[in-house]
Order: sequence, then C-alpha cells, then structure tokens
Amino acid sequence: HVQIRESGGGSVQPGGSLRLSCTLSGIFFGSYTLTWYRQIPPYPRDVVASITKEGSSRIADSVKGRFDISIDAARNTATLQMNDLKTEDTATYYCKASGVASLTGATEYWGQGTQVTVAS
Repeated sequence: HVQIRESGGGSVQPGGSLRLSCTLSGIFFGSYTLTWYRQIPPYPRDVVASITKEGSSRIADSVKGRFDISIDAARNTATLQMNDLKTEDTATYYCKASGVASLTGATEYWGQGTQVTVAS
C-alpha cells in the first residue's frame, strides 16, 4: 500500500523560511518523481518543483532563486526548502508521486496537503 506523507507546513512572516518534506512509503519498484504543487482556491494546482529519485530537478520560474528541492533517495523523501517567503506564497502545498511502479498498478499518489501561511 503506497502512501505519501507530507510535513513541515506552518505560519511564517514575510522573508522567513520553511521546509516541507514529502515521503513516499509502501511497496513500489524502480524510479519515481516527487512533485510539489500549491493551490489557492478557486484556482487549479500549480507546479512548484519536482525531483526524480535520481536527483533530476525542476523549479518553477515563479519561485526560482527562493525555493530549492532535494531528495534523500534512501528514505524516498523530497525536501522543499522555501526561503524569502512572500505573502503570495500562502497556499496549500501538495506532494504527488508519479511514475510509481506499485503492486496495485496505480502510478500516481497524492498527499493530503499542508498549509503554508505567510503573513505579518
């Protein structure tokens, strides 16, 4: 049973930093990609950053230079380091695992989301 567990959200003042973690657990095989999205209702989820198990990463232009993503492949955990946070970064952040080879045949898994609030 494959699961995604997110942690690290919270409240911070503008200019502050937060670190989000996304851990893929359960029985699966081979590679995968972990992607962080964020969503401000009623708008759709936007990609923030992604990283493969092998460490190939992408950062959205909107956060480039402030956010960074890394992976601990041994722990199947991706970390999103968010620096110089702005009020417009306030959103619910979701992690998605894709390209997962699982016993059930499902290849994508979503986390439950974690709230990030940036306010004075």
